[in-house]
Amino acid sequence: MMSAQAGSPARYALISAAAAAVTMALKFAAWHLSGSVGLLSDAFESFVNLGASIVAFLSLRWAGQPPDDEHAFGHDKAEYFSSGFEGALVFIAALAIIYSAWPRLLDPQPLDRPVIGLAISVLASLVNLVVARLLLRNARIHRSPALEADARHLLSDVWTTAGIVLAVGVVALSGWLVLDALIAIAVAAYLLLTGFRLLRSSARGLMDHAWTAEERAGLEAVLAEYRAQNIDFHAIRTRTAGSRRFVTMHVLVPGAWTVQQGHDLVEAIELAVATRLGPVAILTHLEPIEDPVSQDDEQLERFAPEPP
Repeated sequence: MMSAQAGSPARYALISAAAAAVTMALKFAAWHLSGSVGLLSDAFESFVNLGASIVAFLSLRWAGQPPDDEHAFGHDKAEYFSSGFEGALVFIAALAIIYSAWPRLLDPQPLDRPVIGLAISVLASLVNLVVARLLLRNARIHRSPALEADARHLLSDVWTTAGIVLAVGVVALSGWLVLDALIAIAVAAYLLLTGFRLLRSSARGLMDHAWTAEERAGLEAVLAEYRAQNIDFHAIRTRTAGSRRFVTMHVLVPGAWTVQQGHDLVEAIELAVATRLGPVAILTHLEPIEDPVSQDDEQLERFAPEPP
């Protein structure tokens, strides 16, 4: 099992969880001191961050396990459970915010010590900003959907906090108390949208989504060099599973080639693709380019011929 060793994706998820615990404590203290439901909504989002970071840590440890007899292609898709769980938590937090803010919307209350509460929220937001940048950088290095989802959510939390701090400051200065509840409800609406996006991203990953347009263009650039040598390709299929990428393709070569020639060619193609795009799992199938049957052989499944 993958451990939370230095440099591993799981280690950064653990750092995120520790930061989320600190910021959650700070934001609940800010709410307690000020009585602002706007700041309470911010604290609820930090609770989501904590739960999401813990699940991201567990998912990354699971995803890092080597292939076994029951999971021959590895456990990389476990990362998508993290973003799905985070999306569900975001929905719950949004509903809790609306539940807390609605009575204040109907019966606005004055704020207590808003300056102290705002100062604490700003401090918590700075912690989130530093951690989010750290996670985003390492998500790119490790190609980790779980770390990227966690980082994006923390960054959205930073912007949410900035808006809340500004609006609560306006409440304190203007005395327009109903704005506090309106802020909280607006945050809840934003969280519902964020939760939907996270769930959609998780479902997309579990459905084996294809490579990005940029990655596919890089693959096509490599194959174009071989097409110029009278080699052709079809049935090219790409998919992404967590941090891993897979591509399958049929390689059409002259039928008179030896097995050794075909083997050397696909080895060269795989090396060229990996050199251009980074680590990738490639499965190739050789076919004679002169055979008309080869040109039509693009089905994913194989079927036995029907009996006469």
